[in-house]
Amino acid sequence: MEPLFPPFDPDEKPARHPRVKQLRQIPIRLILPNLVTLLALCAGLTALRMTIEGRFPLAITAIVIAAVLDGIDGRIARLLRSTSRFGAELDSLTDFVNFGVAPALLLFVWALDETRSLGWIAALVFAICAALRLARFNVALDNPDKPAWQANFFVGVPAPAGALIVLLPVYLEQIGVPHGPWTAPVVLVYTVAIGLLMVSRVPTFSGKKLGARVARELVLPLLLAAVVLTALLLSYPFEVLTGVALLYVAALPIGWRTARRLSAAHEAAVLARAGAREAAEGRD
Repeated sequence: MEPLFPPFDPDEKPARHPRVKQLRQIPIRLILPNLVTLLALCAGLTALRMTIEGRFPLAITAIVIAAVLDGIDGRIARLLRSTSRFGAELDSLTDFVNFGVAPALLLFVWALDETRSLGWIAALVFAICAALRLARFNVALDNPDKPAWQANFFVGVPAPAGALIVLLPVYLEQIGVPHGPWTAPVVLVYTVAIGLLMVSRVPTFSGKKLGARVARELVLPLLLAAVVLTALLLSYPFEVLTGVALLYVAALPIGWRTARRLSAAHEAAVLARAGAREAAEGRD
Protein backbone atom coordinates (compact mmCIF):
# COMPACT_ATOMS: atom_id res chain seq x y z
CA MET A 1 0.00 0.00 0.00
CA GLU A 2 1.40 3.38 -1.00
CA PRO A 3 1.87 5.91 1.83
CA LEU A 4 -0.74 8.63 2.13
CA PHE A 5 1.95 11.34 2.11
CA PRO A 6 4.92 10.12 0.03
CA PRO A 7 8.32 11.70 0.73
CA PHE A 8 9.24 14.75 -1.31
CA ASP A 9 12.69 16.18 -1.90
CA PRO A 10 12.52 19.79 -3.17
CA ASP A 11 16.04 19.58 -4.57
CA GLU A 12 15.25 16.53 -6.67
CA LYS A 13 14.49 17.26 -10.31
CA PRO A 14 11.39 15.50 -11.64
CA ALA A 15 12.08 12.83 -14.20
CA ARG A 16 11.06 13.73 -17.72
CA HIS A 17 8.22 11.56 -18.95
CA PRO A 18 9.26 9.85 -22.18
CA ARG A 19 5.95 10.60 -23.85
CA VAL A 20 5.80 14.30 -22.98
CA LYS A 21 6.11 16.27 -26.19
CA GLN A 22 7.73 19.62 -26.47
CA LEU A 23 5.44 22.55 -27.14
CA ARG A 24 5.16 23.29 -30.82
CA GLN A 25 4.79 26.69 -32.38
CA ILE A 26 1.32 27.45 -33.80
CA PRO A 27 1.21 28.67 -37.42
CA ILE A 28 -0.15 32.17 -37.85
CA ARG A 29 -2.73 30.86 -40.35
CA LEU A 30 -4.48 29.08 -37.46
CA ILE A 31 -4.70 32.30 -35.44
CA LEU A 32 -5.76 34.74 -38.16
CA PRO A 33 -9.44 33.63 -38.56
CA ASN A 34 -9.97 33.70 -34.79
CA LEU A 35 -8.39 37.16 -34.66
CA VAL A 36 -10.91 38.39 -37.24
CA THR A 37 -13.72 36.86 -35.16
CA LEU A 38 -12.47 38.67 -32.06
CA LEU A 39 -12.37 41.94 -33.99
CA ALA A 40 -16.01 41.32 -34.91
CA LEU A 41 -16.78 40.78 -31.22
CA CYS A 42 -15.09 44.08 -30.40
CA ALA A 43 -17.33 45.77 -32.97
CA GLY A 44 -20.43 44.20 -31.42
CA LEU A 45 -19.45 45.26 -27.92
CA THR A 46 -18.76 48.76 -29.23
CA ALA A 47 -22.28 48.77 -30.67
CA LEU A 48 -23.59 48.06 -27.17
CA ARG A 49 -21.67 51.02 -25.79
CA MET A 50 -22.87 53.35 -28.56
CA THR A 51 -26.44 52.22 -27.92
CA ILE A 52 -26.19 52.99 -24.20
CA GLU A 53 -24.83 56.43 -25.06
CA GLY A 54 -27.68 57.03 -27.53
CA ARG A 55 -25.36 57.26 -30.55
CA PHE A 56 -27.48 55.07 -32.80
CA PRO A 57 -25.74 55.75 -36.17
CA LEU A 58 -22.41 54.68 -34.69
CA ALA A 59 -24.04 51.62 -33.12
CA ILE A 60 -25.44 50.60 -36.52
CA THR A 61 -22.03 51.17 -38.11
CA ALA A 62 -20.41 48.87 -35.55
CA ILE A 63 -23.00 46.14 -36.23
CA VAL A 64 -22.43 46.45 -39.99
CA ILE A 65 -18.66 46.16 -39.46
CA ALA A 66 -19.27 43.08 -37.32
CA ALA A 67 -21.40 41.58 -40.10
CA VAL A 68 -18.66 42.22 -42.68
CA LEU A 69 -16.02 40.63 -40.45
CA ASP A 70 -18.33 37.69 -39.78
CA GLY A 71 -18.67 37.18 -43.51
CA ILE A 72 -14.94 36.99 -44.13
CA ASP A 73 -13.61 35.07 -41.10
CA GLY A 74 -15.08 31.78 -42.29
CA ARG A 75 -13.82 32.35 -45.82
CA ILE A 76 -10.35 33.10 -44.48
CA ALA A 77 -10.42 29.91 -42.41
CA ARG A 78 -11.45 27.81 -45.41
CA LEU A 79 -8.92 29.53 -47.66
CA LEU A 80 -6.07 28.94 -45.22
CA ARG A 81 -7.39 25.47 -44.29
CA SER A 82 -7.45 26.49 -40.64
CA THR A 83 -11.02 25.63 -39.68
CA SER A 84 -11.38 24.23 -36.16
CA ARG A 85 -14.05 23.36 -33.64
CA PHE A 86 -12.73 26.11 -31.37
CA GLY A 87 -13.16 28.67 -34.15
CA ALA A 88 -16.71 27.49 -34.85
CA GLU A 89 -17.72 27.81 -31.18
CA LEU A 90 -16.08 31.23 -30.88
CA ASP A 91 -17.87 32.38 -34.01
CA SER A 92 -21.26 31.28 -32.65
CA LEU A 93 -20.76 33.05 -29.33
CA THR A 94 -19.63 36.18 -31.15
CA ASP A 95 -22.64 36.08 -33.47
CA PHE A 96 -25.02 35.89 -30.51
CA VAL A 97 -23.57 39.08 -29.03
CA ASN A 98 -23.27 40.93 -32.34
CA PHE A 99 -26.53 39.90 -34.02
CA GLY A 100 -28.73 38.91 -31.09
CA VAL A 101 -27.95 41.10 -28.11
CA ALA A 102 -26.72 44.27 -29.84
CA PRO A 103 -29.70 44.78 -32.23
CA ALA A 104 -32.22 43.85 -29.52
CA LEU A 105 -30.78 46.39 -27.07
CA LEU A 106 -30.51 49.04 -29.79
CA LEU A 107 -34.17 48.66 -30.73
CA PHE A 108 -35.25 48.71 -27.09
CA VAL A 109 -33.35 51.89 -26.27
CA TRP A 110 -34.39 53.52 -29.55
CA ALA A 111 -38.17 52.83 -29.50
CA LEU A 112 -39.33 49.66 -27.76
CA ASP A 113 -38.93 51.14 -24.28
CA GLU A 114 -41.97 53.31 -25.11
CA THR A 115 -44.11 50.16 -24.83
CA ARG A 116 -42.50 49.30 -21.48
CA SER A 117 -42.53 45.58 -20.61
CA LEU A 118 -43.95 44.52 -23.99
CA GLY A 119 -41.01 46.16 -25.72
CA TRP A 120 -38.55 44.37 -23.48
CA ILE A 121 -40.30 41.06 -24.16
CA ALA A 122 -39.99 41.69 -27.91
CA ALA A 123 -36.26 42.40 -27.49
CA LEU A 124 -35.89 39.20 -25.46
CA VAL A 125 -37.74 37.20 -28.11
CA PHE A 126 -35.44 38.46 -30.84
CA ALA A 127 -32.26 37.73 -28.85
CA ILE A 128 -33.46 34.25 -27.85
CA CYS A 129 -34.45 33.46 -31.43
CA ALA A 130 -30.94 34.43 -32.53
CA ALA A 131 -29.44 32.06 -29.95
CA LEU A 132 -31.74 29.20 -31.00
CA ARG A 133 -31.03 29.83 -34.67
CA LEU A 134 -27.26 29.69 -34.09
CA ALA A 135 -27.57 26.49 -32.02
CA ARG A 136 -29.65 24.83 -34.75
CA PHE A 137 -27.14 25.90 -37.39
CA ASN A 138 -24.28 24.29 -35.45
CA VAL A 139 -26.21 21.04 -35.14
CA ALA A 140 -27.13 21.04 -38.84
CA LEU A 141 -23.44 21.24 -39.78
CA ASP A 142 -22.97 17.68 -38.48
CA ASN A 143 -25.70 16.22 -40.71
CA PRO A 144 -23.99 14.15 -43.43
CA ASP A 145 -27.28 13.23 -45.15
CA LYS A 146 -28.13 16.70 -46.44
CA PRO A 147 -28.84 16.81 -50.20
CA ALA A 148 -26.32 18.76 -52.23
CA TRP A 149 -28.83 21.47 -53.19
CA GLN A 150 -29.35 22.42 -49.54
CA ALA A 151 -25.80 23.80 -49.40
CA ASN A 152 -27.11 26.87 -51.25
CA PHE A 153 -29.77 27.60 -48.64
CA PHE A 154 -30.07 28.41 -44.95
CA VAL A 155 -32.93 27.14 -42.84
CA GLY A 156 -34.49 30.36 -41.62
CA VAL A 157 -33.01 33.84 -41.83
CA PRO A 158 -29.33 33.77 -40.71
CA ALA A 159 -28.43 35.80 -37.64
CA PRO A 160 -26.33 38.49 -39.43
CA ALA A 161 -29.07 39.09 -42.00
CA GLY A 162 -31.71 39.11 -39.27
CA ALA A 163 -29.75 41.74 -37.35
CA LEU A 164 -29.40 43.98 -40.40
CA ILE A 165 -33.03 43.77 -41.55
CA VAL A 166 -34.52 44.12 -38.06
CA LEU A 167 -32.87 47.54 -37.84
CA LEU A 168 -34.80 48.75 -40.92
CA PRO A 169 -37.03 51.11 -38.85
CA VAL A 170 -33.91 52.82 -37.50
CA TYR A 171 -32.55 53.24 -41.04
CA LEU A 172 -35.83 54.82 -42.12
CA GLU A 173 -35.69 57.36 -39.31
CA GLN A 174 -32.14 58.28 -40.29
CA ILE A 175 -33.25 59.09 -43.84
CA GLY A 176 -36.14 61.29 -42.73
CA VAL A 177 -39.11 59.07 -41.82
CA PRO A 178 -40.63 60.67 -38.70
CA HIS A 179 -40.76 58.89 -35.37
CA GLY A 180 -44.48 59.00 -34.52
CA PRO A 181 -46.75 57.53 -31.83
CA TRP A 182 -47.26 54.33 -33.83
CA THR A 183 -43.55 53.71 -34.32
CA ALA A 184 -43.02 51.67 -31.15
CA PRO A 185 -45.98 49.27 -31.63
CA VAL A 186 -45.08 48.68 -35.29
CA VAL A 187 -41.42 48.09 -34.41
CA LEU A 188 -42.50 45.67 -31.66
CA VAL A 189 -44.46 43.51 -34.11
CA TYR A 190 -41.71 43.78 -36.73
CA THR A 191 -39.00 42.74 -34.24
CA VAL A 192 -40.91 39.65 -33.15
CA ALA A 193 -41.65 38.74 -36.79
CA ILE A 194 -37.98 38.88 -37.79
CA GLY A 195 -37.05 36.84 -34.71
CA LEU A 196 -39.56 34.16 -35.67
CA LEU A 197 -38.22 34.14 -39.24
CA MET A 198 -34.78 33.29 -37.84
CA VAL A 199 -36.08 30.14 -36.13
CA SER A 200 -38.53 29.25 -38.90
CA ARG A 201 -38.06 26.50 -41.48
CA VAL A 202 -38.25 29.00 -44.35
CA PRO A 203 -35.31 28.36 -46.72
CA THR A 204 -33.27 31.44 -47.59
CA PHE A 205 -30.42 31.95 -50.03
CA SER A 206 -27.07 31.39 -48.31
CA GLY A 207 -24.58 32.88 -50.77
CA LYS A 208 -21.75 30.91 -49.16
CA LYS A 209 -20.63 29.51 -52.50
CA LEU A 210 -20.68 32.87 -54.24
CA GLY A 211 -17.20 33.98 -55.15
CA ALA A 212 -15.63 30.54 -54.95
CA ARG A 213 -15.14 30.59 -58.72
CA VAL A 214 -15.48 33.66 -60.93
CA ALA A 215 -15.42 33.67 -64.71
CA ARG A 216 -12.57 35.67 -66.19
CA GLU A 217 -14.88 38.04 -68.06
CA LEU A 218 -16.71 38.86 -64.80
CA VAL A 219 -13.66 39.80 -62.74
CA LEU A 220 -13.51 43.47 -63.76
CA PRO A 221 -17.30 44.06 -63.54
CA LEU A 222 -17.34 42.50 -60.06
CA LEU A 223 -14.45 44.66 -58.90
CA LEU A 224 -16.16 47.75 -60.30
CA ALA A 225 -19.46 46.81 -58.65
CA ALA A 226 -17.68 46.27 -55.30
CA VAL A 227 -16.04 49.70 -55.54
CA VAL A 228 -19.34 51.42 -56.46
CA LEU A 229 -21.23 49.64 -53.65
CA THR A 230 -18.56 50.58 -51.11
CA ALA A 231 -18.60 54.20 -52.26
CA LEU A 232 -22.40 54.33 -52.03
CA LEU A 233 -22.34 52.75 -48.59
CA LEU A 234 -19.83 55.30 -47.33
CA SER A 235 -21.64 58.24 -48.94
CA TYR A 236 -25.27 57.21 -48.32
CA PRO A 237 -25.05 54.52 -45.60
CA PHE A 238 -28.65 54.45 -44.41
CA GLU A 239 -30.14 54.73 -47.89
CA VAL A 240 -28.05 51.75 -49.00
CA LEU A 241 -28.88 49.75 -45.87
CA THR A 242 -32.58 50.48 -46.38
CA GLY A 243 -32.41 49.27 -49.96
CA VAL A 244 -30.49 46.13 -49.04
CA ALA A 245 -32.91 45.29 -46.23
CA LEU A 246 -35.95 45.75 -48.47
CA LEU A 247 -34.40 43.66 -51.25
CA TYR A 248 -33.58 40.88 -48.79
CA VAL A 249 -37.12 40.81 -47.44
CA ALA A 250 -38.49 40.80 -51.00
CA ALA A 251 -36.16 37.89 -51.90
CA LEU A 252 -37.51 35.65 -49.11
CA PRO A 253 -40.48 34.36 -51.15
CA ILE A 254 -38.20 33.80 -54.15
CA GLY A 255 -35.81 31.69 -52.06
CA TRP A 256 -38.70 29.71 -50.62
CA ARG A 257 -40.12 28.90 -54.07
CA THR A 258 -36.69 28.02 -55.46
CA ALA A 259 -35.97 25.68 -52.56
CA ARG A 260 -39.36 23.98 -52.95
CA ARG A 261 -38.69 23.40 -56.65
CA LEU A 262 -35.25 21.92 -55.97
CA SER A 263 -36.63 19.76 -53.16
CA ALA A 264 -39.36 18.40 -55.43
CA ALA A 265 -36.80 17.65 -58.15
CA HIS A 266 -34.57 15.88 -55.61
CA GLU A 267 -37.44 13.76 -54.30
CA ALA A 268 -38.46 12.84 -57.85
CA ALA A 269 -34.89 11.79 -58.64
CA VAL A 270 -34.72 9.67 -55.47
CA LEU A 271 -38.00 7.94 -56.32
CA ALA A 272 -36.82 7.34 -59.89
CA ARG A 273 -33.59 5.74 -58.67
CA ALA A 274 -35.50 3.61 -56.18
CA GLY A 275 -37.88 2.46 -58.94
CA ALA A 276 -34.99 1.62 -61.24
CA ARG A 277 -33.29 -0.34 -58.46
CA GLU A 278 -36.45 -2.34 -57.71
CA ALA A 279 -36.92 -3.06 -61.40
CA ALA A 280 -33.32 -4.29 -61.68
CA GLU A 281 -33.75 -6.51 -58.63
CA GLY A 282 -37.01 -7.92 -60.09
CA ARG A 283 -35.24 -8.91 -63.32
CA ASP A 284 -32.54 -10.68 -61.30
